[in-house]
Amino acid sequence: MSLDLNQILGDWPHEPGQIKVRRVAGLDGRDKVQLRIDLGVIQMEVSGRPDGTRPRGAESLLAHHQAEAERAENDGGTYQLTAEDCGELQQEGIQYYHRYLALYQLKDYKAVIRDTQRNLDLFTFVAAHVEKEELAMAFQQFRPYVLMMNTRARAALEVDNDNYGAAIKFIEKGREAIIEFYQSVGNPDAAAESAELSFLNDLLEEVRAKRPLTKLEKLRQELETAIASEAYERAATLRDAIKALEAKT
Repeated sequence: MSLDLNQILGDWPHEPGQIKVRRVAGLDGRDKVQLRIDLGVIQMEVSGRPDGTRPRGAESLLAHHQAEAERAENDGGTYQLTAEDCGELQQEGIQYYHRYLALYQLKDYKAVIRDTQRNLDLFTFVAAHVEKEELAMAFQQFRPYVLMMNTRARAALEVDNDNYGAAIKFIEKGREAIIEFYQSVGNPDAAAESAELSFLNDLLEEVRAKRPLTKLEKLRQELETAIASEAYERAATLRDAIKALEAKT
């Protein structure tokens, strides 16, 4: 059998500017996620480490180092990551980045939340176990972006379930987390120029615009219309209805 990939790539052409993703059945009986790139296809496992390996017998390198750190701390010691460890962990984080981008396109929001939270945990772990600040910042610089993607997925999941109020709360919480990050690294002014924060601001307005009005909001809207059209008897009736509804809430 030929190892040439041209047949596969020709049947699924790359399109610049577009993220092309598909979920396929693997020969091992497990689903795979494929991400089309300009020179080929990235294939990933749906769960576990994206490349399907178990480094050092653990689900991931992060899981391995977390277990080692816990063991060291239980023995009363400390656990220090080397620059080489950080390089390997960063490469692993990129695998999860590729997968959550693909999964977002497939609208598998729960899996996106899982993978983005995993990378946020990675950033926190590295920051706690390195001495050099530049090693920590090599990871932390991506926190705003991962927070934004985590927030998008959480909000999308709630919108799909018509829980607009919950979606709005998640977006507001995500915005606060990004602002707090910039404050924590001593650069609060950067929040004003954050593309991630700008995106979440736009998303918040979009979700608010789509959210169905509550009964009280509809009555208030009708009241404004009645007053504008000088329908004063209708306005008086609406005021009474609004007061009665407010008394129940």
